[in-house]
Amino acid sequence: MNKGENKMKDKTLLIMAAGMGSRFGGLKQIEPMGPNGEFLIDYSIYDAIRCGFTKVVFIIKKEIEEVFKETIGKRVEDKIKVEYVFQTLEDIPEGYTLPSDRTKPLGTSQAILAARDVIHEPFAVINADDFYDYDGFRVVSSFLDQEDPNAMVYATVGYQVKNTLTEHGSVKRGVCEEQDGYLTTMVESVIERDENGTITASPLSGAPSFTMQEDQYVSMNLFGFFPSIFNYLMEQFPTFLEENKDNLDKCEFLISESLHQMIEEKKAKVKVLPTVAVWQGVTYKEDKEAVVKALQKMCDENKYPQSLWKKENE
Repeated sequence: MNKGENKMKDKTLLIMAAGMGSRFGGLKQIEPMGPNGEFLIDYSIYDAIRCGFTKVVFIIKKEIEEVFKETIGKRVEDKIKVEYVFQTLEDIPEGYTLPSDRTKPLGTSQAILAARDVIHEPFAVINADDFYDYDGFRVVSSFLDQEDPNAMVYATVGYQVKNTLTEHGSVKRGVCEEQDGYLTTMVESVIERDENGTITASPLSGAPSFTMQEDQYVSMNLFGFFPSIFNYLMEQFPTFLEENKDNLDKCEFLISESLHQMIEEKKAKVKVLPTVAVWQGVTYKEDKEAVVKALQKMCDENKYPQSLWKKENE
């Protein structure tokens, strides 16, 4: 561990693991990828510990609790403090009900709210099934250590879009526009490289598609927050449900849209933290081979130990 990287503020890593990986065809969170059967989530926790995080909170579905704890939980519970919270359809503001046939959770803002009773310190948020690379955790950890928790300034780590693509299809990313280092808009989009090599983004809102430069920043759902975010999301949730009362079977309460509204209402600022990190992930089954090779290469280059958890304190 490099001196100065861990200033020892308590920090929590909140991992969104309630998704079941429909495009991949299974529970991606427990798919072995590393040289000794490590999961992608193992590398995130390993990097977070190196960057001074002192607790991890897993957001899961109740129905995967047993398999999740037996596989992922037991691997790390002696390395870092571990807590679990559940994202449920019942966790919505009083006075609202969802259609009885809805089975999918309400999105990333609702997921983050599931942790409101167990997080009282600065925290970062990630997806369970993405590899963020050490540098991503380094920059968000530094932000959480240095930023005033009362300033209503949050952060998203900006990955260059060229470092976040798969050869096997499209991906969903939040396209970031910034001014003076602060986010102005984040457009949730489907992104892919066409046959000519051009990167094209198609906004989920239905707005016209647009081309992207190779180094334009996108969000990979690696955010830096303080507990004040919970108050805002709780305030926003009833309004969201009211605005979507005719679409409660499909609507999603997304953190990208919540942040955009905060920016529009001047209730908070969001820093864009640049990183040189390269994403790895299994969006499609065909991605797995490339991810396995990339992890092995990083281990061969001594960026990670061949057996991850045997050397966590070195």
